Amino acid sequence: MIRPGHGPVEAGDMPFPVLLRAGGISVQPVWFDSLGAKSSSFLVRTPDTSILVDPGAAAMQPSFPLPGEVKEELRLRALEAIGAASRKADYVVITHYHYDHHVRLDQWEGARAIYEGKVIWAKDPNSYINKSQWGRARLFYGQLCGELGGLSLEEVLEEPRRREFEDPVARLELARARDFGDYGARREELLSRGRKWFEKLSRDLWARGPWIPDLELGRTRVEFVDGREREVGHTLVRFPGPFFHGVEYDRVGWVFSLVVEVGGAKLLYSSDLQGPVIEDYAEWIISEDPDILILDGPPTYLLGYMLNRVNLSRAVENICRIIRSVGADPIILDHHLLRDPRYARRLAQVYEVARGAGKKVLTAAELMGEEPVALRVASGKMP
Repeated sequence: MIRPGHGPVEAGDMPFPVLLRAGGISVQPVWFDSLGAKSSSFLVRTPDTSILVDPGAAAMQPSFPLPGEVKEELRLRALEAIGAASRKADYVVITHYHYDHHVRLDQWEGARAIYEGKVIWAKDPNSYINKSQWGRARLFYGQLCGELGGLSLEEVLEEPRRREFEDPVARLELARARDFGDYGARREELLSRGRKWFEKLSRDLWARGPWIPDLELGRTRVEFVDGREREVGHTLVRFPGPFFHGVEYDRVGWVFSLVVEVGGAKLLYSSDLQGPVIEDYAEWIISEDPDILILDGPPTYLLGYMLNRVNLSRAVENICRIIRSVGADPIILDHHLLRDPRYARRLAQVYEVARGAGKKVLTAAELMGEEPVALRVASGKMP
C-alpha cells in the first residue's frame, strides 16, 4: 500500500520530470539501465541539500541487441542528463569505481563540471577494493588533482594507515548458516578460494600500496566515507558498508550503500548488491524499512558465466522477502537486471510476489511512464 505523500509527482525543472517523494525527501531518476545505457544515477533533494548519486554511464554490453552507434548515443544522452542534474547538486556520491557509477575527466567533455565546486562523498580507494578499481580510482583522483588542484597525485599519497583488515564474510551470519544442500561442498570450495584471494589482496595491496587521503582541491573536497555518516542541517546521510558487489568474495569488489534520512522519512539505495544476493544484506534492508527503496537486480545476462542458478535463486528469494517486509511502494528495481531482455521472465516470482502484496516493482523507465529499452528491443520496437 502507498503511504500518504509517496509516489510519483511532477518536478518540471529537470530532463526527467518524475519524482518519488517521502516526507522531505524527493528522488529524481536521472538515468538507469532501463533507459538504454548502464547507469544508476539519481538526484536526491531534501530541505537542506541536494545530492547527485553515482554520476556515470557506460554503453550496453556487446551482447545487448542494439547497434553499437545506438548504444553510444544512449551513453552520451545519459551523460548529458547527469551533467544537467549535477548543476542542481551540492554533493556527489560515488559508491564504487566502475564507469557506470563515475565518469573520468577524459571520458566526456562535461565531466569536470560534474565534480568542480562539490563535496564528493566517495568509496574508500585504499581498502576493500579490488586491483582494477584501485587503479581506476588512482587514475580518477590523479585527474582531479591535476585539473582542480594543480598538483599531482604523487604529491599527496601517504603510507598505509592500516595493516590489518577484517574478513567481511565473518559478519555474514545468515549466509554462513544457510544450508545449500548439494551445492554446499562446491560453495565451501569457492569460499576457501575467495578467502585466499581476500588475504592476498589485503596483504599485498591495501597494506603496502600508497594511500590516497581525503582531498582539498580548490573549491572541491573529496571525502572517503565507507561506514560513516554526515549531517547537513536536519538531513542525515549514511554510507553503510563496505558490502560485496554480489556474492561472498566477489572478485568485482566492494561498494557502499546510501541511506538518507530527514524528518522521519528514509531513502535507501543498495548500489550494486546484485539483488541483494547475500541474505544478511537483505535482512539489513528490511531492518532499515525505507520509505523509498532503489535496488539493483541480479545480472541475469551473465547467467551461466558470472552468475549461477543457486545465486540467482538467492537473489530472487531476498528480493521477494524485501518486498513483503518493507513499507516502500513502489520499489525501484533496475540496473544490472535491465541488461537482459528476458529479465521479467527470469524474475517472474518477484513480480508475482509484488502483485500478491499489492505493491508495484518498477524500473526507472516505467516510473517515468516509458517502456524499458530491453523490452522495446525484444519486441522489435527499436533497431
